[in-house]
Amino acid sequence: MHREDQYWPERDPDSVQPTETTAIGARPPAEFLLDEPLDATEDALAGELLEVGDVPVQSPPSPAKRFLARTLMAAGCVLAVGVVLYATDLLLSAGEVPRGVTVAGVEVGGLSRGDAEAKLRQDLGPRLDAPVPVEAGDVRTTLDPTQSGLSVDWSSTIAQAGHQPLDPLDRILSFFRAREVGVVTSTDPDRLHQSIARLAAERINHPPTEGSIGFVPVPGSDGGVQPYPIEPRDGQELTDVKGAGDILRATWLDKRGVRLPVALTPVQVTSAGVHSALDQLVAPAVAGPVTLHGDGADAVLEPRQIATALKFGPAGGGALKVEADPVKLQQAVRDPRAATEKRGKDARLVFAGGVPTVQPSEDARSVDWNKTFQPLMDVLTKPGGRDLTVRYQTSRPQTTTEEVTALGVKEVVGEFTTRALSGAAETNVQVMANSVDGTVLRPGETFSLNERAGARSASQGYVPAPLNEDGSGPVVPGGGSSEFASTLYNAAYLAGLTDAGHTEHGYYLDRYPVARDAVAVAADGSAVDLRFTNSLRSGVAIEASVSGGSVTVKIWGTKQYRVTSTPGASSDFRSPPVQPGGPDCTPSSGRRGFTASDTRVVYDLATGAEVRRDTRTVTYAPEPAVLCGFGVSADRPSG
Repeated sequence: MHREDQYWPERDPDSVQPTETTAIGARPPAEFLLDEPLDATEDALAGELLEVGDVPVQSPPSPAKRFLARTLMAAGCVLAVGVVLYATDLLLSAGEVPRGVTVAGVEVGGLSRGDAEAKLRQDLGPRLDAPVPVEAGDVRTTLDPTQSGLSVDWSSTIAQAGHQPLDPLDRILSFFRAREVGVVTSTDPDRLHQSIARLAAERINHPPTEGSIGFVPVPGSDGGVQPYPIEPRDGQELTDVKGAGDILRATWLDKRGVRLPVALTPVQVTSAGVHSALDQLVAPAVAGPVTLHGDGADAVLEPRQIATALKFGPAGGGALKVEADPVKLQQAVRDPRAATEKRGKDARLVFAGGVPTVQPSEDARSVDWNKTFQPLMDVLTKPGGRDLTVRYQTSRPQTTTEEVTALGVKEVVGEFTTRALSGAAETNVQVMANSVDGTVLRPGETFSLNERAGARSASQGYVPAPLNEDGSGPVVPGGGSSEFASTLYNAAYLAGLTDAGHTEHGYYLDRYPVARDAVAVAADGSAVDLRFTNSLRSGVAIEASVSGGSVTVKIWGTKQYRVTSTPGASSDFRSPPVQPGGPDCTPSSGRRGFTASDTRVVYDLATGAEVRRDTRTVTYAPEPAVLCGFGVSADRPSG
């Protein structure tokens, strides 16, 4: 039967009205059911089936519910597929190196552990003996891995890659990212640290180089130079050797090399500061000579001399300070300028015809280098007109004519003479007398023999001679000059000057008063000082002369004191020891040792009152007796 032939009664929903349920038996039977009448049971059952009550009408599902249902169904399908894929990936990769793993840049992910180790040996093997590139600060160098004891523990390297992750997210991400695990290094730590320390000392560590400017000669030029920049460089030092060893063990096979940290010592001048000074000042400064115009003579500063005098240093803010060394500039032009200068002379007393005469002083005229070179830095930047005018200054001498005249030096206030000079000893006494002659002391000023006479050396004019004035003792430069010291001491003693320090002879020489002698040279040839202070109200001048085997010292001034000398009694006599003589023996009976004293009393010449009393006690050692053969010579003559 076709659909269109079916009978579908029309039904108007609006025509349906609620009806009251009636008894089954009272309902008329439907005409289309059965032709035969129903029994009571069947009739009741049919009534129940055909009973019409309040049945609710169900509406179709909403669009949101239909979308949720479809989404849950799709998610379930995806989850099911994911579970299948996860299980498949887990089964296929069981026991292999995790995906995305690299070792020193070599990809080993997804390989079996055996294949991974084989690949690492193949790819990294050539690098095991190759120099390891090392970058430390501004230094690029290499480290020998063999000498440093670096090697690879292959099995431990593969083992540290780990196992396949169970986390689904990690497994998914492993398709898109790499994980570097590095090598496991086997090494002797001490050997590695020694190699690093040696590398640091020889190649990595260096002190800071401050920015500056250097110069090179220009070939074929007359004193020309070419400046060049000295670039600044921070100092650096590898201080953590152990930490550097840890970095090397982890990354020594990395293709990018190894970077080691260093401690930096920064410099103050920048490269820009160096080039600014070079371009704006230094290059123009040495572009040509500078002429100095003096009185009657010129001098020229050549570019090489200018370059030698330039000094460089930090100026703050990264700039380079440029200065000229005045001492080096003076040295460059000193000789040509000497002819235009005049040395000053101190006023001094000369003793002509037995009368002290004042020799006038002379002012000095010299170049004032500070004023002369003051405009130099401005002149150096000029391309032309590079000239300087020499400035001079006049200075008064240390001792002027007026000062010497006012000293009141007019008469002899103390004088002493000793004799028996000869040979090399007389030469040394003459040298010492010349150095002291003409010395002027102001009131209160102290004289020093060492300051006037200098070292007892050949450079000062002294010659070798026996130490002692009697010809005994070792031969030393300046030997015998103690006779001058004793003569000078006695002249100052008689003038009433104050003793400021002297040393007596070791044993007594009878050419001097007891306890009134002084030495000028020691047994080792070193100088021994003699000092005294001018205690007069006037100045004093020393006249020293050597003639006919004798030496005389006169102290000139204005007579103020009368001086007396009283020797004390000798005591504590000691016999001379006896000693054998050598091949060139000179026999001697020696001299006794003893203790003696001397008292000087100083009286005021005008009033006669005692001013001071000085007593000096001296102990002289015995002079050994020398035996030559079986005899002993007689005593030497005195003097």
